[in-house]
Amino acid sequence: MKKVFITLLCLSISAAALKAQDKKTVAPPPNAAAAAASPTPASQAPGAQTAPTTPPVDPKAGKFKFDEETHDFGTVPEGPLAEYDFVFKNVGKKPITISDAHGSCGCTVPTWPHEPILPKKSAKIHVAYTTNGRQGMINKDVIINSDAQQNTMRLHITGNVTPKPAEKPATTTPPPPPPPAPAGK
Repeated sequence: MKKVFITLLCLSISAAALKAQDKKTVAPPPNAAAAAASPTPASQAPGAQTAPTTPPVDPKAGKFKFDEETHDFGTVPEGPLAEYDFVFKNVGKKPITISDAHGSCGCTVPTWPHEPILPKKSAKIHVAYTTNGRQGMINKDVIINSDAQQNTMRLHITGNVTPKPAEKPATTTPPPPPPPAPAGK
């Protein structure tokens, strides 16, 4: 009996929650007529949401200039790492400090310089992609967070991993017999 009662109670609560979700009408506020008559901009209306503001970009901040932001490995065999160095130059007026770099999955591992990159100096971000067990298309990103004008940079790698050749099964035939010994004198 308890099980039936609990089941009915759960069903009625679920039905009430679904019905509450279907209601789209909202009761007007008590002074809705006055609010509709006043030409208050939406940005000043009570409860209006304002768009998040992005902090101003320092025009003198460091700025990445990559030789290329996308690298195509082409066709690579399964097994060895697919590696590439994304080379960049700081074309801004202040040093760039990279606070973090990470791949879009655990198979894509970037290595970046931890010391500030001075203006007019070059550096590289090394990216290693693990091909072992990952046959098919490569389509991964590396996200870089820094204090440069481009707070977040996205580098991209593409390619295709071909499967390892099938290993030949070991033969069970015995090795050939050794050649006969030469006749002695």
